[in-house]
Amino acid sequence: MSRIYRESGLRGIAERGWQFFIAQSFSSLTRRIVSLNVAGLVALVIGTLYLSQFRAGLIDARVQSLVVQGEIIAGAIAASATSDAYGNYGDRDRTLDLPPIENYTDDGLTGLEFSINPERVAPILRRLISPTKTRARIYDRNGFLILDSRNLYIPGEVLRLDLPPPNEKKPNFFKRGWNAVKVWLGRGDLPRYRELGPEAGKDYPEVAQALAGAQSAYMVRITDVGEVIVSVAVPVQRFRAVRGALVLSTQGGDINQAVEAERVQIFKLFLILLAVMVVLSVFFARTIANPMKRLAESAERVRHRIRSRVEIPDLTSRGDEIGDLSGALRDMTSALYSRIEAIESFAADVAHELKNPLTSLRSAVETLPLAKTPESQKRLLEVIQHDVKRLDRLISDISDASRLDAELQRNDVAPVDVAKLLNTVISVQNETRKHDTKVALSFEGGGPRAFVVPGHDSRLGQVVNNLIDNARSFSPPDATVRVTCRRLKDAVEIVIDDDGPGIRPDAFDKIFERFYTDRPEQGFGQNSGLGLSISKQIVEAHRGKLWAENRTAVAASDDEPPRVLGARFTLQLPTI
Repeated sequence: MSRIYRESGLRGIAERGWQFFIAQSFSSLTRRIVSLNVAGLVALVIGTLYLSQFRAGLIDARVQSLVVQGEIIAGAIAASATSDAYGNYGDRDRTLDLPPIENYTDDGLTGLEFSINPERVAPILRRLISPTKTRARIYDRNGFLILDSRNLYIPGEVLRLDLPPPNEKKPNFFKRGWNAVKVWLGRGDLPRYRELGPEAGKDYPEVAQALAGAQSAYMVRITDVGEVIVSVAVPVQRFRAVRGALVLSTQGGDINQAVEAERVQIFKLFLILLAVMVVLSVFFARTIANPMKRLAESAERVRHRIRSRVEIPDLTSRGDEIGDLSGALRDMTSALYSRIEAIESFAADVAHELKNPLTSLRSAVETLPLAKTPESQKRLLEVIQHDVKRLDRLISDISDASRLDAELQRNDVAPVDVAKLLNTVISVQNETRKHDTKVALSFEGGGPRAFVVPGHDSRLGQVVNNLIDNARSFSPPDATVRVTCRRLKDAVEIVIDDDGPGIRPDAFDKIFERFYTDRPEQGFGQNSGLGLSISKQIVEAHRGKLWAENRTAVAASDDEPPRVLGARFTLQLPTI
């Protein structure tokens, strides 16, 4: 029962872990970060497994061990199992010199057949090979197999041979695939191992070299199942006469087991690094993907206007690019809402301003058929003409104000010479006789290029025109409007003074509002009230400032308020 509970608990933990991973990897950015990091780790591990030098070092060590072992065994065989004396086991090329009788003795017959006595070699080979997991083979000078350690047994020993399992099946697809992978990983430039017949010893290159007198020779091969076999051949010689060759070979799985053990350790390390990499990647992705997702959702809510005003998450405390993006989106959204609110307010003001002349016009049109005297009809027609002109003026100013932002954003900013601009505007103002007042211009400080600002010359000219027109309209006859241009530290300042009645204290906050006008001496509807509003909008688009104040003189006594000398409008524009 406890085992069932334990298995169900592990299954629940695994399911929760998988659901957590799916939830975290739902983000495309998270999947990409995790995939790229894991791909790099996998490539590193595959390269380590494929290019590992452990196997090469292990093969070299094994070759040196087999060479030493082979020289010892070959020396023992040469000392005890071969002889050059008459009648002993020696070279069969010298058997013609033996007496006829000795040619038929048992020992002599053996001497005729072999240069190495297998009966003497077998016990020595068995004692020296048994402690090791090495296969030993002895070939005579003609490359014929004399002894194979696989076939050595003690007299009287019962041989036990494992029979193949009944109905043995061929390796399935997955087994063959795994063998192919092992061969591919371990093959390199290694030749395939083939088991040759007992008479084909010289077909092994290492055996042929040993029989030719080489001190030692070795070959590294790979079997069909990916097992590495190292073979070392050492000549069996006495008094520099080669009597045969001893071949020592590793078992098929010796080197592979050591290499696979190393690769298992690498794979364990890979699993640990994989877990760490995935956790760190998910954590890293959460610090990027989640804030980006929040910003995207907020931007989507702004687009759909789910609420009246959607706040973008404030991530500026992060101090990184995402924080900069959050700040930029917040500023952009704030500007967007301000623009929307301004448009809504502008639309409401336009509707209100258009409704008044339209109401007056409708009343005059409805009353016109009822007028019986020519004087009444003439007065109604004058009202209609006045309202039509007022509508035309309002529509023109509204059109100019509505396309102002788009025009300022569309046109590129260029250097504007304010001195040249003022000379041109004031020259035109003095030539037109709409007012009896004159305009005087003066400059203070700076050189020829001191009054250059970035902006749109036509719109800045419109601002100066509006301000001068406003000052002339409030100035008494034969007065002078004074325009002073001076260079400040990082700005150009334009001051426009008039000698009019000044600005009422309660109107300082209203004069830059749309459709506001305060001209008691003019009839109703003679001014649209958009000139100063448009001027302030243009100046703020140029990152400048525009404000109004009264020029005052010191009062005669402390009980009297300061005497107003006129109005002053100050315009400041940043220089290049």
